[in-house]
Amino acid sequence: MDVKELAIKLARTETEDEVVQILKDEGYWDDYSYWRSFGDNDNNFSTIGNQQSKPDAALVEKFINSVDAILMKECMKRGIEMSGPDAPKSMSEALTAFFGIKEGQLSYLDTKKRNQMSESIILAATGTNRHMNLTIADQGEGQTPNRMPDTILSVSKNNKLHVPFVQGKFNMGGTGVLPFCGNHRFQLVISKRCPEIPNSRNDESFDEWSVTIVRRESAREGRRSSMFTYLTDKDKNLLRFKADSLPIIPVPNKGDYEGMTYGTYFKLFNYQLQGYKSNVLLDFNYRMSMLMPELAHPIRIRECRSSYKGHSLATTLSGLQTRLYDDRANNVEDGFPCSDTFNVDGQPFKCSVYVFKKGRSDNYRKKEGILYIINGQTHACHADPQKCFAGQHFRCVQRGDGRGRHRRTDSFLRPRSRTSGNRQCSGGGYHRCGTQPCQ
Repeated sequence: MDVKELAIKLARTETEDEVVQILKDEGYWDDYSYWRSFGDNDNNFSTIGNQQSKPDAALVEKFINSVDAILMKECMKRGIEMSGPDAPKSMSEALTAFFGIKEGQLSYLDTKKRNQMSESIILAATGTNRHMNLTIADQGEGQTPNRMPDTILSVSKNNKLHVPFVQGKFNMGGTGVLPFCGNHRFQLVISKRCPEIPNSRNDESFDEWSVTIVRRESAREGRRSSMFTYLTDKDKNLLRFKADSLPIIPVPNKGDYEGMTYGTYFKLFNYQLQGYKSNVLLDFNYRMSMLMPELAHPIRIRECRSSYKGHSLATTLSGLQTRLYDDRANNVEDGFPCSDTFNVDGQPFKCSVYVFKKGRSDNYRKKEGILYIINGQTHACHADPQKCFAGQHFRCVQRGDGRGRHRRTDSFLRPRSRTSGNRQCSGGGYHRCGTQPCQ
């Protein structure tokens, strides 16, 4: 089959065994000359495996990268240098400049507008309850085949380090999902550059799609450890093709697929998301909302597995803060949330406090009491708030957005669910950090 047919067939495949068989039939699976080491580093297994300790937190990094890709697209298609003086200085500035969102807060948008925006980032669950596959498709900047090895398929390159309005900086978090992708660690990647972005590098592959699949190769003769590799041609270039649209985005209920015209598509096979494999519109949605309290761009979640039927198998993920704002009348005590600023080691923290009405907190948290947030993402938390706050049903969100760069780096360790220890606050007490990862 040609490369376009291969891309579509892999995107519509639902089991690891089927993927292996397709690759064997095409002569790729057992021929190592078709596989290139991820990040061009044969010793990448330990680096990639040390990104995230939990599959839900690793998945958040994929969403964050999709949000970044959309913000970067909006900047570039306007001809603005992303690290230049005319670029937005923060995510909230970017949301206001590019989408007209007041103060960069999704809570200021009505439900209809959020739903419309969410179609630019789609999460679709396919497969079965036992073997769930997750597709993430965004209409972000997309990558050309020539740029893929230096962007999505690289490790530790500073592609976004000097872009002030995105969260991803170190080009590491996107690989955090791989250890949780089934037995073979399969991740399918398909991408095409947004045609509205100027081709400033005169890239001859600008209008082409690329397709690859990442896998784990076990140790073999001449190599003592496993490593991650991805599919290429024998010259180690990405497989590529031209097409106006690819029918690869799953649609609920219909067993059909929407067309994709540009952007980036990931499919995570047999993703090991223990505890969240039921209808993704429920517990999974709530969990993602907690891990991304101040989500910068809404995400459309689709339940496409045949075991689920109904009139509505899609919802919009907008983050915990927006959920609480929408539901505040029935769930949050009058006068809340309230906000304050305090200092830790001379560095300012902003915080928001939510007090839940009795019996109303279960849909918003499990054991979490205090969330530590940078750029809208939960990086750490305190668990068991009832011990901390004498049984009060409330959540304190502490934002580190304005912290000094050194202090931010010192406080949050990899994986991001860890903090680096005790910090003295301006009142002379201590905020006890790092003892409880997110549960």
